[in-house]
Amino acid sequence: MSDLYPTKIETERLRFVPVHTQHVLDAYEICSADEIEDVTRFMPWGRHETPKTTFDFLAQEEEAWNDHETADYAITLRESEDGAGEVAGFGGLHTEWDRRVGGLGLWLRPPFWGRGYSGERAEALAALAFDVLDLEVVTVSHVVENEKSKRAIEKYVERLGGRRDGTKPNNIIIDGDPRDEYFYSVSCEEWLDATGGEYDAEFYWD
Repeated sequence: MSDLYPTKIETERLRFVPVHTQHVLDAYEICSADEIEDVTRFMPWGRHETPKTTFDFLAQEEEAWNDHETADYAITLRESEDGAGEVAGFGGLHTEWDRRVGGLGLWLRPPFWGRGYSGERAEALAALAFDVLDLEVVTVSHVVENEKSKRAIEKYVERLGGRRDGTKPNNIIIDGDPRDEYFYSVSCEEWLDATGGEYDAEFYWD
């Protein structure tokens, strides 16, 4: 694994660890469960039917990590939380170095919706983008119809100093159909103005 990205991130309630192919069976159990249908209805991928599907997904993410393209993490609950040690979901930062942009991504398992974990994860990864990786802009998007993501993203983007930039029609394919997406951004300067550069996250490299 590359040492550019932190190999562990900790916030008040969450712990982030890199996604590895060695975790294929645990990841397959999550990605093949009935509850995953509630997640993938707004995603460009579907429920995993075999462990091979999960392995290929993890191998792609591991390659992107090593190529310095994406820092993808399994997000687990820290000891203070109900269900400590459980994987609540997956999230990461896609880095476009030539544009100096980091794109946020996340999906949480339904039992962990509504706890504010999405915002906690976003604040940590924004700090990673700006304070560690020296990027200039962080972006995030969601399918227009995804009201849960809309509420969560609008809340934490405002807290980080950003805003919704607009809509991209037919920007993503879901179940073979093109769907519109809302796009949001925050610049490093806006983040500094909104947060003072302060954040509740610790970054570790093995």
